[in-house]
Amino acid sequence: MKSLLSFVIITILSVSAYAQSDNDYLEIARDVLNTEKKAVIVEVMQLTDTESRPFWDLYNEYQGKLYLVQNKRIAIILDYSENYENLTDEKADQLWLASMAFNKELLKLKSQYYKKFKKILPAGKAARFFQAENKIETMINANLALEIPLIETK
Repeated sequence: MKSLLSFVIITILSVSAYAQSDNDYLEIARDVLNTEKKAVIVEVMQLTDTESRPFWDLYNEYQGKLYLVQNKRIAIILDYSENYENLTDEKADQLWLASMAFNKELLKLKSQYYKKFKKILPAGKAARFFQAENKIETMINANLALEIPLIETK
C-alpha cells in the first residue's frame, strides 16, 4: 500500500501531458487512483468465492456514491485555489464550513455502507475494508496537506 501513492503520483505526472484540460487531468488521476485502490483492496480483503460477488457489487455501488461526495471536496479545493490570492475572512469561513459539511457527509456515507457491508461480510472483514479505505484516504490527505497552503486572509 505504501507504493500506491507513489505510483499514483508518478502516473499522474506522466499522463498529465496527455490531458486536454484540468478536468481531463483530474479524471485520469481519479481513474488511476481507483484502479490502484481496487488492486490494494483485492489483496487486503482475501475474499472467499461466496463473498466475492456481493462484495464487489456493493463496493462498486459505494465507490459511485463516494465519487459524488469526493466531487464536493474537489470543488472546495478548486474554490480555495481560485480565491487564494485574495482570500477574505468571509470566504475562508465559507470554505471551512463547506469542508466540515463534506467531512460530515463522508462520515455519514461510511456509516451507511459499513452497515451494508456487515450484511454481506463478517464484521471483521467489513471493518478491514473500511480500515484499508481509511489508510488510502489518509495517504491522499497527507499529500494534500503538503500541497495545499494554509489560509492567509486579506
